[in-house]
Amino acid sequence: MADLAGTYELGPGSGRIFIKTGREGLAARAGHDLTLEITQWSARVTVPADGSGEAETLTADLDLGSLAVREGTGGAKPLTDRDRRDIQNQAAKILGSTATARFESTRVVKSASLAGRGGGAIEGTLTLNGTSQPVRLQVTSPEPGRYRGSTAIKQTDFGVTPYSGFFGTLKLRNEVTIEFEITIKELQNGGG
Repeated sequence: MADLAGTYELGPGSGRIFIKTGREGLAARAGHDLTLEITQWSARVTVPADGSGEAETLTADLDLGSLAVREGTGGAKPLTDRDRRDIQNQAAKILGSTATARFESTRVVKSASLAGRGGGAIEGTLTLNGTSQPVRLQVTSPEPGRYRGSTAIKQTDFGVTPYSGFFGTLKLRNEVTIEFEITIKELQNGGG
């Protein structure tokens, strides 16, 4: 990763972050599996020069009030614009309209060359709803400077009660998947 040594400030212009949900319950066929995008976020990545003895770090702040419904699959009917607004309103009720999440890395685990076509993991702490839990992001790098990753979390681990409707017969699964794809460009290097 020496070719990317430095500190980088990232945001929506650098990539995208998604939350993917599933459904369960007797009325699950009526609901949709959702892809929600966090449209407002910022991250700071520090990659030290080789041999410096310092570790790579990542911090990210996610504005959960910026969730936008990007896709709804399955369901008895296609997702409408009204459905999208209703889902966003429900998310705001469940999470709070000013909800944020913060991820802070504690360790980067490289497999092959994370800066090349390898992969690895970023371990750290996710704080949401006043609760902090360890999280491990699995990361791949399809090309230098481009990264994809994902992790699964349980909403209840963070004190969040998953959505339930139709008298409890349609429920959001407790486990959701967070996925991201970012590009780190030399132009974004904030020095370091």
